[in-house]
Amino acid sequence: MKNVICIGEALIDFIPLVKGKALKDVNEFKRSCGGAPTNVCAAISKLGGNSIILTKISNDEFGKFILDTLNKVNINTSYVKRTNKKTALAFASLDSNGDRSFSFYHDNTADLDFSPTDIEGSIFKDKPILHFCSVDLIPSKMHDAHLEAIKLTKENNGIVSFDPNLRFPLWNDHKLLKKTVLEFISYSDIVKISDDELEFILDTNDLNLAANKLFNMGVKWFIYSKGKDGCILMTRNYKVEASGIKVKVIDTTGAGDSLIGAILYKLSSMDITIDKLDTLDKEALANILSFANSYAAYTTTGSGAIESMATMEEMGKY
Repeated sequence: MKNVICIGEALIDFIPLVKGKALKDVNEFKRSCGGAPTNVCAAISKLGGNSIILTKISNDEFGKFILDTLNKVNINTSYVKRTNKKTALAFASLDSNGDRSFSFYHDNTADLDFSPTDIEGSIFKDKPILHFCSVDLIPSKMHDAHLEAIKLTKENNGIVSFDPNLRFPLWNDHKLLKKTVLEFISYSDIVKISDDELEFILDTNDLNLAANKLFNMGVKWFIYSKGKDGCILMTRNYKVEASGIKVKVIDTTGAGDSLIGAILYKLSSMDITIDKLDTLDKEALANILSFANSYAAYTTTGSGAIESMATMEEMGKY
């Protein structure tokens, strides 16, 4: 089973205990370990895969809680670095459907202090899968660390996966956000984009036109997530779709992360290398997507991301 290396933020999500209120009106929150790359790592580990997190974690009490959480779900934290800089915080509000809006405290935080020299190149030697998002691509040491990790992955014939996971409040310049996302898409083999991100990133809501743009940039797999309406996986040769699954939604936090996490788990467990991404047939693609779609649906039935993600045993029962 291949290693899946996730690079980026490990932070604290504060999730409201009551849905349907604006953030200013929320009085009580539940503390959860979060950050999109961290959530993806957790999904892979809980399913039984090998996941490694590359980040820098604070020595503060929130940082200690994060590290304890990562270790409990068997994420490989051997390459985590520590710092006295503070933990990043994200406060969320949930509408009546469980969908979120965010307020971030992410200035000069621990995760952004992770630098290229903090990366140990030996972990990339066995054709790993590298996954990242856009939250930690703001100008910082961590931005440069992403470039180093991508370079090492490509030098070792690994697979690069990118979920932009746009968080507009973190970027004062939305033109820079778009430019940065497009730059990192050009380095990626697998790209996941949600339905509310497509037009901003690719200037179109036409799925086929968007897919062709991505393929012309070198992307091999385009995963299009539609929330409760399911998801689509497109390659140059095939298009497969998984329909939405009706569940009682408690919290959508981590649903997209669990989707891509389950897909990357499947690729790692099937020992898929970069040269095999284009050779999988339509049935194999449909099976991978169907499993990931079910996994994401399961995650929305609980509160928080990591806490709500299923093990393989729980998925079997589900």
